[in-house]
Amino acid sequence: MSELITAELVDLDLSAATKDAAARSLAERMVAADRVTDLDGFLADVAAREAQMPTGLDGGIGIPHCRSEHVNAPTLAFGRSAAGIDFGAADGPADLIFLIAAPAGADDDHLTILSALARRLMDPEFTAALRAGTDPGAVAALIRGEETTESPDPDPEPEPEEDDATAAAAAPFRIVAVTSCPTGIAHTYMAAESLAAAGRAEGVEVTVETQGSAGFKKLDPAVVAAADAVIWAHDVEVREKGRFRGKPLVDVGVKAGINRPAELIAEARRKAERGEIAAVSENGGSTDSDDGDGAGSGADHAHFGVRLRTYLMSGVSYMVPFVAAGGLLIALSFAIGGYEIASAKSVADHFVWGEADSWAALLNQIGSAAFAFLVPVLAGYIAYGMADRPALVPGFVGGAIALTVNAGFLGGLVAGLLAGAVVMAIQRVPVHATLRGIMPVLVIPLLASAVVGFLMFIVVGKPIASLQNALTDWLNGLSGSNAVILGVVLGLMMCFDMGGPLNKVAYAFAVGGLADPTDGSLKVMAAVMAAGMVPPLAMALATTVRKKLFTKTERENGRAAWVLGASFITEGAIPFAAADPLRVIPSVMAGGAVTGALSMAFGATLRAPHGGVFVVPLIGQPFLYLLAIAAGTLVATALVVLLKGARRTASDPAGEAEATGSDDSRVTVAA
Repeated sequence: MSELITAELVDLDLSAATKDAAARSLAERMVAADRVTDLDGFLADVAAREAQMPTGLDGGIGIPHCRSEHVNAPTLAFGRSAAGIDFGAADGPADLIFLIAAPAGADDDHLTILSALARRLMDPEFTAALRAGTDPGAVAALIRGEETTESPDPDPEPEPEEDDATAAAAAPFRIVAVTSCPTGIAHTYMAAESLAAAGRAEGVEVTVETQGSAGFKKLDPAVVAAADAVIWAHDVEVREKGRFRGKPLVDVGVKAGINRPAELIAEARRKAERGEIAAVSENGGSTDSDDGDGAGSGADHAHFGVRLRTYLMSGVSYMVPFVAAGGLLIALSFAIGGYEIASAKSVADHFVWGEADSWAALLNQIGSAAFAFLVPVLAGYIAYGMADRPALVPGFVGGAIALTVNAGFLGGLVAGLLAGAVVMAIQRVPVHATLRGIMPVLVIPLLASAVVGFLMFIVVGKPIASLQNALTDWLNGLSGSNAVILGVVLGLMMCFDMGGPLNKVAYAFAVGGLADPTDGSLKVMAAVMAAGMVPPLAMALATTVRKKLFTKTERENGRAAWVLGASFITEGAIPFAAADPLRVIPSVMAGGAVTGALSMAFGATLRAPHGGVFVVPLIGQPFLYLLAIAAGTLVATALVVLLKGARRTASDPAGEAEATGSDDSRVTVAA
């Protein structure tokens, strides 16, 4: 670790008051050490990573981190704050802050070293030494791992032999775990160390497989076979899930693995004692089994509903980049050459370098090629989310057939679910050992594609096409009060959970309409994006016009919310909603409903699935569209200021806390 941190990268008196200021202070040391080439570019990458998920951990630790093209060498900078800085941890501010910078193409060796640091942060002795250190050089050496270790006893006492019965009686409860996070630099390994430490405290043997950026080393099959239960603490799909079939399973997010490992271990033991075996397909997903009576509990049904949403969102997430690229290219082509450019001759046969229309036609045809993949990609990755790689072929085939029979977006959804279900059914059929090797690459894709193709062509394709046509006609026929009502509903959904399930459902509905764009579907897309911009813009405006109603941290977040809202990143309002949900959420929902209704009433249209104000030139009725956003923002701002002002008037202590600009968000919640 000698190349990752030096004394110059250690600040034992970090004076920053916010996480952004802390990141900037530590990043400036990286720039001075010639580890970072562009300070602002690097900080933008850090902020983007922070927006995905807070990097604060219980125990007073903050680990802002990212990969960035502005980093020329893997680097650590460490800061110690006397006052504490809010990084979003449940137990309060962090006083130990590590800024972890990895180049965009960081090699596995350096990432392995970074993961070792992440594991050490779970060691109380290590963090205590960091808090007690007075010399930057010594602290840097401690972080590098330059510490003495006891030499092994040259003549250890032989351990007494145990007979088989005694050994069996003393065998600990065994758990195998998998941890993973989207970035794969820190949370993956912290969850692993947290689970292992909790296992040691509980007398449970926990063996963890980390599926992070530092590599993927599979658990020994013998260890998996001997395990009594399995824990998955992951934010991305677990690889090769079939290894864990037949075991009790606890399936949670990676943060749960860090923050409550003892609870997960206890839950795994309870499931093992009750004999609850998870149904994990050979290559696919898993669902908790029912109680054995065949009925299944209400929780089981809820769990299936959550997984169904996960499957659908998996397909949508893979589809969105095709929509974004294709939609923006097509929108640009219309901006350059007008709507008639869609009927231009193929640029492969007719292209003139100096003609704007030729370039417009080129952009249109490239975008249309990207759009042609939307439904097959949607179906393929819904199936992939259900049953892993063997389901990709039947999923793509089903999606292509959905286009052939004009079943559109709905056909893609159904084809993906059918493909995943068929593959999962085939995977449950016992086969001879000699056939197992060819099942995922030949037998399953062949049989599943045939079945899905038959169902899509002969059984469900035409009814779904009729339903799709009816939906299209309904959207195109929306006018007056019907369009306004739909805009209200979409606006409420976009603003209720700000990036959560309802928000994603509304967004998926809008994006799906772009697969076969009509006037009605383009209006829906416009209303959804407009409403999604309201929450962060409203909070940004509220923190500007009535600063005393917000804490210092919220005012800092308000400045960032201007950019997030303008960019259609609804999640920019989440910190405000988390601190004061009863006042913020109803306010932004009202604003979103107003914006959605006005956008539909004005007949604004949008072909791009993202971009915020940066794609306004490509929007139909752009001035009225901006007016709808402004109106909703003003309504939400007025309501949140009114509600917070009433709360302050009713409670003098709360007003005093706010007036001082307290940086403790817990004061706001308590008030």
